[in-house]
Amino acid sequence: MRGIRIGSAFGIPIKLDLTFLVVLPLFAWLIGTDVAQLTALVNDLFGSTIDGAALATPPTQWILGTAAATGLFLGVLLHEFGHSLVAMRYGYTIESITLWLFGGVARFTDIPEDWKQELTIAIAGPVVSILIGIVAYAGFLVAPSSLPEFKFVLGYLALMNITLAVFNMLPGFPMDGGRVLRALLARTRPHAKATQMAAEVGKVFAFLLGIFGLFFNLFLVALAFFIYIGASGEAQQSVLKATFQDVVVRDIMTARENLSTVEETTSVTDLLQQMFIERHTGYPVLRDGDLVGMVTLDDARSVREVERDAYRVEDVMSHELATISPDADAMDAIALMQERGVGRLPVIDDDDVLVGLVSRSDLVTAFNIIRSRGSLDAMPRPDSGLISPR
Repeated sequence: MRGIRIGSAFGIPIKLDLTFLVVLPLFAWLIGTDVAQLTALVNDLFGSTIDGAALATPPTQWILGTAAATGLFLGVLLHEFGHSLVAMRYGYTIESITLWLFGGVARFTDIPEDWKQELTIAIAGPVVSILIGIVAYAGFLVAPSSLPEFKFVLGYLALMNITLAVFNMLPGFPMDGGRVLRALLARTRPHAKATQMAAEVGKVFAFLLGIFGLFFNLFLVALAFFIYIGASGEAQQSVLKATFQDVVVRDIMTARENLSTVEETTSVTDLLQQMFIERHTGYPVLRDGDLVGMVTLDDARSVREVERDAYRVEDVMSHELATISPDADAMDAIALMQERGVGRLPVIDDDDVLVGLVSRSDLVTAFNIIRSRGSLDAMPRPDSGLISPR
């Protein structure tokens, strides 16, 4: 998730997604519009006598809406810091915390697989929300009746933070409750299996939440959609990680001796002809045997047909290369491909020599073989002919 960096705390970058710039004013407007009803709710729950009609007049209602919405998202930010600081104590790196349409997201570099650690990290956020709710309620109790605006905001934040904690503990993986469920399941099962089971529960929860939202609040329908997508995505990531455990790039790459390459002086016309014959869409580009770039079908297509005889590969190839070591984990190759938006990575050894190429098709082939055969030992090496050269 990308976002605009607005600062950092405890070494963790804090970002705002563009959707947050829409949802914050929207929440402020919704709260301001509903001040009278919300005041009645606070009065009923906490036994207060705040005059809602007096607060529901411009500009007071809009000021209160802005203050309450800002306080609500500040609570969400602290909720994510609760997760993050506990994770950091276990040695995990937090890439960022991002506020967006549905609250906040703390992005970890690694997913905790120790069930005790995940359990502690997962409940830390709701615990922080409950503490915020308690502090807000204490402030509500001591605030003088002569400051009804202040009491309203504190009462609203007390209510919403407790509600946030309770909602997050529902088993909607990858919400906090779903992660707690996965941690408990992982006590007696492999992490990947526990993830799949928690994800299935999360999908059912998302479906029920979506049905509920159709009748009561369309915002919940959108939230249900993202819960479903999140559960599916994390389950797939967990399966990938389990499948490629102990698999390195060297195991699945196409070795240099089996690798098709092109020279930088090759014409774009000849390049396209070679692509057609060999059914490849990307090649390492060599100069006197050394890697100098990568060229893809999209690069070739960027040249008009009438000019393809005049253009050489060196004119259209990419010079800034994303490369990987043969001893890197296969999951690192997947992550780098996703990060750089490429379909293949040149494999470079410690002497900066091209020793192979790993592509998405290599990864897919290896994944299917490992899942079918059940172990790395059963997986054929690239030179066996079962993993196609690229």
